[in-house]
Amino acid sequence: MIKHASLLIVALALSATAVAQQKKDVPETVHAIYHAKAGSEAAFERTLARHWAVARRLDLLNPTPHIVVRGVEDDDKTFFAEILEWRDENIPDHAPPEIQEIWKEMRTLVEPRKGRPGIDFVQVALIKQ
Repeated sequence: MIKHASLLIVALALSATAVAQQKKDVPETVHAIYHAKAGSEAAFERTLARHWAVARRLDLLNPTPHIVVRGVEDDDKTFFAEILEWRDENIPDHAPPEIQEIWKEMRTLVEPRKGRPGIDFVQVALIKQ
């Protein structure tokens, strides 16, 4: 009986390993808008650069082209826009503590505008031409 139970446990473990190895990452591309508070633009830009560097070091983002632009809205307030691709769609919901700390810092440097949150993410799809 113990021998059969041991064999069953080994078989289940091997099966679970095989299933885990078959799971493929499902990338997620996002377009983010950050509404920087007046006077915090330089600090936000540094924090955004650190976010990218840490996320790449932790292998959370794909090495696809990373685009960050800066602009001014109608009310002369600065915003940043970013396009990035998470290696897997589940990463943002399960981000490691180091990334969560950066996000916390980012939230202190932005403000809601025109009914939109200070940090506004939209999932998008890259168009290949």
